[in-house]
Amino acid sequence: MPNPVIHFEVQSKDSKKSQKFYGDLFDWHVDANNPMDYGMVDTHTEGKGINGGIAAAQGPAQVIVYVEVDDINAYLKKAEGMGAKTVMPRTVIPDMITMALFSDLDGNTVGLVEAGSG
Repeated sequence: MPNPVIHFEVQSKDSKKSQKFYGDLFDWHVDANNPMDYGMVDTHTEGKGINGGIAAAQGPAQVIVYVEVDDINAYLKKAEGMGAKTVMPRTVIPDMITMALFSDLDGNTVGLVEAGSG
């Protein structure tokens, strides 16, 4: 079964500015009322498209897509076997999500989310 893209994330040098920019540009509801100031994006598209987030970049500004998989470690191993590099190993964020990041052949960062964790 194919694995769906379930989340996007805009990592910005100025997350508050980007949260306002994308919210105003696309009429997205961005809620950053949390301890991490992570802007949860609700696109209000009812069954069309996906929601995402806008966060402070820990490195360069970038956009990441997150793909849902049943076994993060198996997919990281498969990706590495195909030439990718693990950027962040399987990480559990309690009461939120289990995720990982890898860098593809061109250096693009791709996120993995373990099914049932988010």
